[in-house]
Amino acid sequence: MMLINNKVYKFLQTKLINFTKAVRNSRSMDHNEIDKISNKKVIFQLINFAIKHRKIMQSCLDETGVYQAQHRILMEISHNPYASQSDIARIMDVSTATIAVSLKKLEKGGYIKKEVDEGDNRFNKIIITEKGNRVVEQSKEIFNLTDQKVFEGLTEEEKSSLSLMLQKLYDNLLKMEEEIKLEKERT
Repeated sequence: MMLINNKVYKFLQTKLINFTKAVRNSRSMDHNEIDKISNKKVIFQLINFAIKHRKIMQSCLDETGVYQAQHRILMEISHNPYASQSDIARIMDVSTATIAVSLKKLEKGGYIKKEVDEGDNRFNKIIITEKGNRVVEQSKEIFNLTDQKVFEGLTEEEKSSLSLMLQKLYDNLLKMEEEIKLEKERT
């Protein structure tokens, strides 16, 4: 069952075609060009990719009727049924006040409901409604279609190599983050 409309599909198709063209063009570089690529250029490409991907996803997810921050919370609730407000805040690494505002809007929109926890009346369980589930399912289709389009033209080997390289970069960032944290603790 296709939950996204043709307008969204065509939008994804046209916006993501530029990315696939860029990937194909990057494969045609000769070894001299590859040797000349600076760290700065690679970082710039990664940042631009992330920005472009986010813009495309935002535009497509606008079709669901849920704002970006609320959408993220709704998806988290779908992955963690019956989670409490504090659970969601901890998982998403934001304040409970931030979550409270978005949950109130989601509840008002009919995407979630709250039920008092039978084990502890101080807590509410957050439950996704049928309307909320429709948004989650529509979003999953958008994610899947986007993923397919983004990786169009890449072999499994290329995706695997890319994944390994990105993991190495991420690990380096984690090391840097830890070094910064240790340095701040010393001062």
